[in-house]
Amino acid sequence: MTDLTPAQASDMFRRPPDRLLDVGAGEAAYRRVGSGPDVLFVHGWPVSGATFRKLLPWLADKVTCHVIDLPSAGSSRFDEHTTLSVDQHITSVKRVVDILGLEDVALVGHNSGGLIARHAMAGDERLRAMGLINTEPLEVSWRFKAFLMARNLPGFAAGLGWVAGQPKIRRNGFVLGDAFADRSLLDGEFDEFFLRPLHEDRARLRAAVRVLKTFDHELIERFPEVHRKITAPVQLVWGDQDPFFPVAQARPMVGSFPNAKLDIIQGAGLFSHEERPEEVARSLLAAIG
Repeated sequence: MTDLTPAQASDMFRRPPDRLLDVGAGEAAYRRVGSGPDVLFVHGWPVSGATFRKLLPWLADKVTCHVIDLPSAGSSRFDEHTTLSVDQHITSVKRVVDILGLEDVALVGHNSGGLIARHAMAGDERLRAMGLINTEPLEVSWRFKAFLMARNLPGFAAGLGWVAGQPKIRRNGFVLGDAFADRSLLDGEFDEFFLRPLHEDRARLRAAVRVLKTFDHELIERFPEVHRKITAPVQLVWGDQDPFFPVAQARPMVGSFPNAKLDIIQGAGLFSHEERPEEVARSLLAAIG
């Protein structure tokens, strides 16, 4: 581990960002730590760059970590007129790479951040490597499909905000509990950084739901074509207890890339990088370091 302690890494996300990057639709919050080859971290829905806080201490002495909050999340800036969508997030990641002048960069994406990273950088000669943590595979599970169907139900946004503020209810496996092998991790910092804002900040909640409602299954259908264009090394890292993107569906994805490997993290769920950060960091460094 580096001189960056876990407490210091968490505190990075309690302070204002280093910069705000104009990505054409809102401003992405930007933080940087570490030294070495450039790595851009792309978070998924509905969290922010703070989801990588536990990884950073294990990586910052080996790579330069560029961490963003996409508009709608974390410390980003947006308003009711800002275009908030998955497609716009893809464009935003491309613009971040341009703005930062990253000519030789690895991307690490978790959950939908992995989908966004793949679409953003496929065929881009600046891509050195890619790390994908528990992200959308070629075929998605019934749990994921059911969740996408629920987004269009009346009262979905209000229900999501309410559940986020109910510690006992959100631990239920059919609510949020199955996101972690250790359900107690839904409390503490995960609650502080991600759930409490959904419960207490209506603007953040509305923004998160706006993004979710733009998710188009075509983005997954295009994976075979997208993956063929990613010729840089790809490291897949998967928690073995993830019911949303089961590891059994991750294995067939390895062969869809020209150069990919899969590491399985035992005893971890969808947020394997929060449950087993040292193991996930070790796997990622095989490709991105």
